[in-house]
Amino acid sequence: MLRKLVEEGFGEEEDLNCSETILYGSNIVYDLGLDHESLKMAAGFGKGMAIESVCGALTAAIMVLSKLYIVDRAHEGERIKELTAELLNRYQEDMGSIDCSYLREHYRTEEKKCYYIKLKAAEILDEIIAKEEKSKK
Repeated sequence: MLRKLVEEGFGEEEDLNCSETILYGSNIVYDLGLDHESLKMAAGFGKGMAIESVCGALTAAIMVLSKLYIVDRAHEGERIKELTAELLNRYQEDMGSIDCSYLREHYRTEEKKCYYIKLKAAEILDEIIAKEEKSKK
């Protein structure tokens, strides 16, 4: 769902960074119910928190998992840790790193910008959410 939105260019016209693209897009496809003021919290996570650390697309994906699967706080159980680890481990396995500097060097192009970086984050997030939703049934 989110992958399709990113494939269609979501975030480009709106001039969203990687983190904003994942959070704003997830708000649409997963009906997170976040208002504009809440969505603005993703802004500072772009370009690996501005220092090319952990990719902003991944930090936003963790925000989405937290919004979907935390009732009150992280310490209520281990599941959010497991989902976060799965996201980061799968991304690292597929892309070679979770660090923005590496990802930009290997996947960013002048023409497409960070398209492939966001697309992979969206794909893995979609798969994790689909698996979680299926296990609830």
